[in-house]
Amino acid sequence: MRDTDIAIIGAGPVGAALALRLAQAGRSVLLVDRAALPPMEHPDFDGRAYAIAQGSRPLLDETGLWDTLPFAPRPIEQIRVSDGKPGRPASPLFLNFDHRDVGDDPFGWIVEARSLRMAINRRLAEAENLILRAPSDASVVRSDDHAAITLADGEAFRARLVVAADGRASQLRAEANIPVTRFAYRQSAVVCAIAHGRPHRGVALEHFLPGGPFAQLPMSDAEDGAHISAIVFTDSHAVASRLGTLDDARFTAEVARRLGDHLGAIRLVGRRWTYPLSALHAHRYFAARLALVGDSAHGIHPIAGQGLNLGLRDAMALARLIDAADDPGTPGLLARYQRARRPDNLLMLLATDGLDRLFSTDLPPVRLARDLGLAAVNRMPRLKRAFMRTAMGIS
Repeated sequence: MRDTDIAIIGAGPVGAALALRLAQAGRSVLLVDRAALPPMEHPDFDGRAYAIAQGSRPLLDETGLWDTLPFAPRPIEQIRVSDGKPGRPASPLFLNFDHRDVGDDPFGWIVEARSLRMAINRRLAEAENLILRAPSDASVVRSDDHAAITLADGEAFRARLVVAADGRASQLRAEANIPVTRFAYRQSAVVCAIAHGRPHRGVALEHFLPGGPFAQLPMSDAEDGAHISAIVFTDSHAVASRLGTLDDARFTAEVARRLGDHLGAIRLVGRRWTYPLSALHAHRYFAARLALVGDSAHGIHPIAGQGLNLGLRDAMALARLIDAADDPGTPGLLARYQRARRPDNLLMLLATDGLDRLFSTDLPPVRLARDLGLAAVNRMPRLKRAFMRTAMGIS
């Protein structure tokens, strides 16, 4: 049996970034994932992207992931929030955020999903102090002073802390009997990318429609100079399922109905994806020799693009606590981690859930009230700055 400081189960963006951060700090790390990593890379552009908030970027900088990204991220310089109906002009009452109102740095960056995955795989291959086992299944038995990890081939490790980064259906969370509160949404997310005739100028759009929020996220131009944006919108399961059956021309027309004409003519680029939506929150973030990070601890509605950012901030907080500890798995350290992260994550869960319920309705009195609310906030500089700093993930 080999000894290691920390075992991380799950090599998604959060688990992998945490593994790299801890390994660089001199901790010995075992990283296990059920999937082989190279197939996670998609050589062709597939339309999926992450919004990386300013407050989450330090982890990507510290681990060398940011400088390893093969495709340039696109800064988000403005965010426009509007209300409307498909096929109709947006309400004239809107809310506009400009990053210059809080400083020189952008709100964040749009990073291609394949770009981050390729950077992760390259950094994992180069990392010292890190043992990578993928694909492999891990069986974990925890006690008060250590955890025993046995891989599918019989290889065995002993760690002082196990980190569950194994997603919303976390097996480690279930084995620890940690209860979960789930939020059901009668919606699915539709994800794709478009090329458009006019430049987006770094402006992101959050357009609230009766079926759910519609987001247009600015991406870097393609190699041929085409202007590119990621599209993420939600609608009922029935509508999302119907959209999945449309050919590209009719699907693109449906995107245009929701987007409007401010970007000119559009065409679909890459694939389109549909995901049923839900949210969850674990009642505890730790058990004996176990910490939950990312989607194993919490999952939120994609309305604000904050899901990955919350997970990255989990990793940052846990890593900082481990840096100052001789034993990374003590109950006191894990309790401090929960106190550091649970309020932020719970607040974002409740905020995104509330926003979706408020804006995913077509009742005229509610629409009027929320439009007036957007316009009012737009005229309150201090409140706008507070919202902007929250979106950026900074205090």
